[in-house]
Amino acid sequence: MLQHHGHDVVVAGAGIAGLAATAALVAAGRDTVCLEARDRIGGRLLSEPASPGALDLGATWCWDGERRVADLAARLGIDTFEQHLAGDTLVQDATGVRRLPGNLLDAPARRFAPGAGALARALAAELPADVVRLDSPVTAIHRRATGGLEVRTPDLVLHAEHVVVAVPPALALAHIDFGPELPPELVRLARTTPVWMGAVAKVVARYPAAFWREVGLAGAAASRTGPLQELHDMSGPDGRPAALFGFAPARAVGPGFEQAVTAQLAQLFGPAAAEPDSLHIQDWSGERWTAPPAVHHLADYSLFGHPLYQRPALDGRLHWASTETADQYAGHIEGALAAAERAVHAVLALKTHALESG
Repeated sequence: MLQHHGHDVVVAGAGIAGLAATAALVAAGRDTVCLEARDRIGGRLLSEPASPGALDLGATWCWDGERRVADLAARLGIDTFEQHLAGDTLVQDATGVRRLPGNLLDAPARRFAPGAGALARALAAELPADVVRLDSPVTAIHRRATGGLEVRTPDLVLHAEHVVVAVPPALALAHIDFGPELPPELVRLARTTPVWMGAVAKVVARYPAAFWREVGLAGAAASRTGPLQELHDMSGPDGRPAALFGFAPARAVGPGFEQAVTAQLAQLFGPAAAEPDSLHIQDWSGERWTAPPAVHHLADYSLFGHPLYQRPALDGRLHWASTETADQYAGHIEGALAAAERAVHAVLALKTHALESG
């Protein structure tokens, strides 16, 4: 028999947006639970431990002016460091590899010393026990005849005044039954909004040392022949752990992909790059709880931050809070935090208004 529970707010998704929204709502005294489909928190903040730090398989950077993520890292005691920029750029095309002076790809940015995933872990560690529930995919969100919303998982029925959907809209529409109640224009928008990183594979190659720096290379490269189309230095502070990473279209992943990657790394950076200590391939399109089945066909990034995402749906009770819905910094960690902040403000404003009206 399904268990029934009542809460002020249910948050769907324990990525950085969902965790930030949950933390803010709990701090404001709202009875809040965060439901996560995976068996881990963090969503697209995924870091692989690599002494003395970590290798980011998802989100990596933050930039100047992104005050929310800077403030969060400082509050949580997570050290950041500057992205390595010094050195020349490599360009690869059908004619071979050329070396161009200076770093033409990277902009000044900061990284998280223990990996971006540490943001999610530290936020979750501050929450009371049982607020975040893993292995709990949301399967349905409907209006209740008596008011509020009903949220279903395979094991639970939860009643809530508000629901914060902190997963990509296209993913939500693929996995959650909203019934016929969402406006048709919102359904069309959500189904066609791309998923940031959803059609991308990120490849991280770890080495004993950042040997490319010794010959004046930045680790930055652009390729028209692939499989990696864009590469960057992912080494930690002082070059440890030493690593390069690159992006490939997720459709390129398959038999022979790993061998093609190491061959390309050797062509770009020389024989020392041919045999990394470890090679991590994170195909985000294959992540059921990141990418919907149609992810490869979603390409209109102008839909990010659409005005419809700024307005709560279902009588003002359903709030969007993934980075794709942010009207600023969409696709960044900062965008996820901005979307969460907007959703929290809307929940608290409506709750306060309801209390005052009562």
